[in-house]
Amino acid sequence: MESDLEENKKRLISSLKSTYTGQYNAVQPIPYIRDRLYCVDKVFVEGSVHFLVANEAGVRGHETSWERLESYKRIYSDRRIKSTRRILEGEPGYGKSTLTLQLAYDWCNGVQGSPLSNVEIVILLRLRQLGGVQSIYRAINRFLVSGSRLSDKDIEDVLKSTSSVEIILDGYDEYPDQDKVTGNDVRSIIMREMFPKYDVTLTTRYLPKKFPKLTKRVKLTGFDDEARDEYLRKAVVGNDQKALKQIKQRLRENPILADLCQVPLFFVMFAHIAHENQEFENFKSVTSFFKYMFTCFHEHMRNKTRDDSVRQLILKFESEHDELNTLSYEGLSKEDQQIVWRKDEMVNRLGQEFYDQYVGVGILVEEQVLSDNDTAYTESFTIEVRFFHKLFCEFYASYRLILVVLEHEVSELGRFLGRMDPFDLQYLYRFACGLNPTAGAKIIQYLKNIKGGEKLAILCILEQTGKVDDIKDAIRNLCSDTVEIDSNHSILLQRSTIQLLEIADKYDVSIHIQVQGIILPYNKRFFELCASEERNVHTKN
Repeated sequence: MESDLEENKKRLISSLKSTYTGQYNAVQPIPYIRDRLYCVDKVFVEGSVHFLVANEAGVRGHETSWERLESYKRIYSDRRIKSTRRILEGEPGYGKSTLTLQLAYDWCNGVQGSPLSNVEIVILLRLRQLGGVQSIYRAINRFLVSGSRLSDKDIEDVLKSTSSVEIILDGYDEYPDQDKVTGNDVRSIIMREMFPKYDVTLTTRYLPKKFPKLTKRVKLTGFDDEARDEYLRKAVVGNDQKALKQIKQRLRENPILADLCQVPLFFVMFAHIAHENQEFENFKSVTSFFKYMFTCFHEHMRNKTRDDSVRQLILKFESEHDELNTLSYEGLSKEDQQIVWRKDEMVNRLGQEFYDQYVGVGILVEEQVLSDNDTAYTESFTIEVRFFHKLFCEFYASYRLILVVLEHEVSELGRFLGRMDPFDLQYLYRFACGLNPTAGAKIIQYLKNIKGGEKLAILCILEQTGKVDDIKDAIRNLCSDTVEIDSNHSILLQRSTIQLLEIADKYDVSIHIQVQGIILPYNKRFFELCASEERNVHTKN
């Protein structure tokens, strides 16, 4: 007769696999297409993965170089990054959460060659949903499928008796309790104070303030041409070569998107919308692409009804979203960012009809979460609401940011924007610059006064609406100081810097390149060659 412990272990594994199966079978590349859910394995495409080579002094401040891994599967098996603690970094939209779902799929289905196929137990938790939950065992129990009938103590006993456990903590940058020092199992796990022998992977946009020095760092760096082609074939056009060529042609016709589509989220959105819409615009910025994308979302809903009054209401809510702007801004401006809301709170703020439309088009997403007052035998749930992606939240918050910026002098902005770290919320600032040139000019000046902010100012300048003539003064001012580009910058920032210098060169701004101490006149081809070889390049007026 099996012991209670063995029975509970089987029950836990079964419940975990049922939970993950529901998650990885519900991937939505385009939010508003609800009738087209994909299994993650049908849409997952490997982008570039790099790991940090660090010296013996540790990982902070001693970076030497990033080297490419041949596959995501090597994250766990490559001897150079063997550790029980690793951080998987990636900018917004680079597929961190999708990768965790693929790993869950590999485990559930015993995929040959996967590093997790032989692991006994895999724990995957979305940290954005764990605000106020101190116990890791409680957190696990909250997200098991209904009917497991396991207590927190049962889960604790099973984990403590299992030698092969993989823990994946997804979205540290969205974790409400990330800066709490004590009374928090998540922090204790990251610091190796809890489960020191278990393998733990933390995904995040940016590094935690504290983590053990032996932690290994891995970074997702986006899609190349091969990855984009693979995604198109797997999830969009199948074997239709004509459709494949058409989408790739549209990408070539949109030079700004050619760079943006290295970001998997942007490319996925672009690919599906370009395939669905015969008339497709050219875009000059991330902002213009997002505006068009949201128009497509609402238009898809309008096309489902012939009732003129309903169509007019959809148009009204598409263009009038002040309360959503305010709610988004309030959430991002808190010391502990709020990116998840209770449904009743959201409905009260937005109104039922507005709420229903934004859930209907997929901009807002409902999640059923086990509430804190349940037990192992009685379950109660609450509905929490979040944006489909945090970038969506930043887009709507940027409308409110514009109003704040316009109301104050540049010298005063630090008092009002101090909690809204531009290095964490870069798209918030970029969207604001793209939506309102007047506010954008003040934001660019504000960023230039922040340490390291000149890099973000470059991206914000290129979001400015209108012709290049409208922003050449800002470019001339920025290029009056040293502009750096090196291999530690994101690909998008490197390419944006090159684009900025091309514009400056066009308007006869005197530029010189400094490579390893040698100063030469600016030459586009030479500059691109230096950048492609990952040299550190400085430009001087």
